[in-house]
Amino acid sequence: MSTYSTTPTTLSTIAAAPMTTTKSGTSTAGGSWLDALAQAWGDALDRQADVIQQKSDAINNGGTDNPSAITALSAESLKMSFLSDNSHTSLTSVGEALDTMARKQ
Repeated sequence: MSTYSTTPTTLSTIAAAPMTTTKSGTSTAGGSWLDALAQAWGDALDRQADVIQQKSDAINNGGTDNPSAITALSAESLKMSFLSDNSHTSLTSVGEALDTMARKQ
């Protein structure tokens, strides 16, 4: 049997609860877990943007404008699109769920 309740009040409390530490042990300055989710998505998108920038620079400045390099850049761009779409979808879904929980109290 479960030792915790899944009532809207408890879920709302959990959703709004400030995070005091991250996985690495650093403080999130009191942000909620939704803030941490948004930050994680932002970090992933930043890393992917860096990969795209590096591949683009290699093509523009390094003279490696061969089909394989351009295809690799296209693949990384598509990966960025995938990550961006999914970050929007997940954050919107979580936000709507939190909105629904707040209205049910």
